[in-house]
Amino acid sequence: CREVRKHNSSERCHFIRSNPDCRLEGGFLDYLESVFCVFSPRLLPLAVTLYALWLLYLFIILGVTAEKFFCPNLSAISTTLKLSHNVALFSLTSPLHGVTFLAFGNGAPDVFSAVVAFSNPQTAGLAIGAIFGAGVFVTTVVAGGIALVKPFTAASRPFLRDVIIYMVAVFLTFMVLYFGRITLGEALGYLGLYIFYVLTVVLCTWIHRRQQQERLTPPGSWEPEMPADAEEQESSGTSSGDYGEDYQPLLPSRETSLHILTAALSPVDYRKWRRKPWYWRLFKVLRMPVELLLLLTVPIVDPDKDDLNWKRPLNCLHILTSPLLCILTLKSGTYALYQIQGVFPVWGLVILAGSVLAIIAFITTSNEEPPKYHCVFAFLGFLASAMWISAAATELVNVLRTLGIIFQLSNTVLGLTLLAWGNSIGDTFSDLTMARQGYPRMAFSACFGGIIFNILVGVGLGCLLQMTSSQLVVKLEPDSLLVWILAGALGLSLVFSFVSVPAQCFQLGKAYGICLILYYLAFLSVALLTEFRVIWHSAT
Repeated sequence: CREVRKHNSSERCHFIRSNPDCRLEGGFLDYLESVFCVFSPRLLPLAVTLYALWLLYLFIILGVTAEKFFCPNLSAISTTLKLSHNVALFSLTSPLHGVTFLAFGNGAPDVFSAVVAFSNPQTAGLAIGAIFGAGVFVTTVVAGGIALVKPFTAASRPFLRDVIIYMVAVFLTFMVLYFGRITLGEALGYLGLYIFYVLTVVLCTWIHRRQQQERLTPPGSWEPEMPADAEEQESSGTSSGDYGEDYQPLLPSRETSLHILTAALSPVDYRKWRRKPWYWRLFKVLRMPVELLLLLTVPIVDPDKDDLNWKRPLNCLHILTSPLLCILTLKSGTYALYQIQGVFPVWGLVILAGSVLAIIAFITTSNEEPPKYHCVFAFLGFLASAMWISAAATELVNVLRTLGIIFQLSNTVLGLTLLAWGNSIGDTFSDLTMARQGYPRMAFSACFGGIIFNILVGVGLGCLLQMTSSQLVVKLEPDSLLVWILAGALGLSLVFSFVSVPAQCFQLGKAYGICLILYYLAFLSVALLTEFRVIWHSAT
């Protein structure tokens, strides 16, 4: 499909429509056909500008959905299943690095993007570039930024454990790329390695706390950065409580259903609005449309509230809108349009069944007290937010592939730059903010703990879902020399940290941070020069 730019302007539309390689997998919009058939050649800059803006907005959708809806519902599910809160904690607020539920919440955009990219061999390079590119970015720029903002002493054993596990994961991926394929056993091996990592973290933490309780170890040895009470307080600041504070109704507790619905659907806290600077307000205005749609279709259960965030009229509406959203976004609405017995569409059946259940729930519940089955809404919200993330990730991959064809860029360079930066920007601000607030060890640990989840689950699950009973092998052939440069750069950065951090007695200061950031700039320069064949031509 990349040959389209070699044709005359009048032939490009026919080439796109007749070439099977130009068909985008999934998605609601055909970006390739739009740019070459709808826009004239003179309007190509306008089309690229619109696509770039839409790309930025897709990143906003991914971030808002994961942070405000996906993670809170995962936290509610972990509470419902009575899991240890320390095991389920979000990676940025726990010394356990978020090894279970909320690690998935943090890495959901990355994992879903990888799964979507792996679904098509033509976009698999996006997944490899994004996973490796985000790894290099987080372990150099973010980790180096933390050391610059707040010099600190790293936790020795957790750091060595995470770096070793991550180096093993990178080596496995390097071997998979070298052989150009991944088998069923290897895909399961990725997931098995992550399970081993989870068990290791949980076991080490349990042993450490048992030793603390028995006072067998002297104070000052390897300790969590924060006491348990402080951790709980810190973690609650990143859970659904944040979102709930923005949307708490200003009216008394006893109010009409219409008032409850209006307040619950308002994406703006006007008291908070007046206190915020202009750029926050501008960004909030950009987020309002997607927040309103998410509020309409995704329920949020908050275990920290007395009423569990029960909004009777809105939650009853969710019984209709959430299943409808799921069926409309599954396979880009293919299943929703299926005709039952050639007569009645599936979406019509979902509306009918959802309406009946919503009416029953509204009649049998009250505004003041949540029903006993309210925990079901956490699972419904988890599923609906996951479908939102999956749909946005599909559009994101398709837009990146279209831009790659327009500018003749490989999927790998798009993955290691735009996709990696977009998926890592939220973690970057969170980690640096945490370091400024006095928790640099926690932020530094999150740099390695989060990307372990991304590479092991992203590659393992992404490839596993593409296998069938007749095809138990997924081809992962590198599309350019850039893939090997990327893999080598990530491995070298890990080796550098693995050697230099213990050599400094785990005392990380500004010199370490500057070295990491300079390393990333050098890597990025080499990667771009390789993409534009400046280095490649010199070598040949």
